Amino acid sequence: MTTSDTVVPDPSLEQAALFARVRRMMLIAGLTTALAICAVLIAVGYRLFKSEGRAAEPVVDVTATLPKGAKIVSTGVAGDRLVITLDVGGVIEIRTFDAHSLKPAGKLKFANEP
Repeated sequence: MTTSDTVVPDPSLEQAALFARVRRMMLIAGLTTALAICAVLIAVGYRLFKSEGRAAEPVVDVTATLPKGAKIVSTGVAGDRLVITLDVGGVIEIRTFDAHSLKPAGKLKFANEP
C-alpha cells in the first residue's frame, strides 16, 4: 500500500441506517419532482391539443348605423368588448359591442345638466 491510497472503513450500523434513510428521502423527493413535471407537461399538452381542434370562427360582416351627424371620437377594446365613443350633436355617447359576435352590448349617454 502506498501513501496516496486511502482506506475507507466500512460504515457502522448507525451510519448505514443513516445512509439508507437519506437514500430513501432522496428517492421520495426525486419521484415527487418527476410526478410534478409530468403533471405540468400533461397540462400543457392538453391545452395545446385542445386548442388545435377548434373550428375556425365564421367571418361576420356587421353594419352598425350611427345617428345622423354622429362622429366617431375614439375606439378601444376592454376585455371582450369593443368600445366606441361617439359625438352626437355635442352629446358624448359610448356604445359597446361584444368582440366575438359584434352584437350591441350597451349604450351610455352623457348629457349636460340643464
